[in-house]
Amino acid sequence: MTASLLFLVGLGLTLVTTFAIVAYLRSSLHSILVELCGTRERAAFWVSFSNVTITLVPLIFAMHYTPDLKGGSAAVLELAGQLKWALVGLLVAVLILGWVLRGFMRREDGPSKTDQAPAAAVV
Repeated sequence: MTASLLFLVGLGLTLVTTFAIVAYLRSSLHSILVELCGTRERAAFWVSFSNVTITLVPLIFAMHYTPDLKGGSAAVLELAGQLKWALVGLLVAVLILGWVLRGFMRREDGPSKTDQAPAAAVV
């Protein structure tokens, strides 16, 4: 197997993995974003934006890895190295997305002091 073919196989596996993750997260992400954004249209845009990000970041990481078959390493090990970087990119994208969404979510710690009714005066 040539290095070019191995590189393309790694990119293909990266895309399959990211599409599976996007499909897995899509409905939950859409529900959260509808609540945060207020309208389905806004949420649909941000879901699409998130899907593109979750797909492109691992692909960029995977494209950065260049297989080297001249060093005598096995093709499967070179492919594993490329997929490792793709998964690092996927993890980075998902963690950043989660961090950003967490910042916009309201905390449900219970009623604040301003939400409580004033205590009745005891005479």
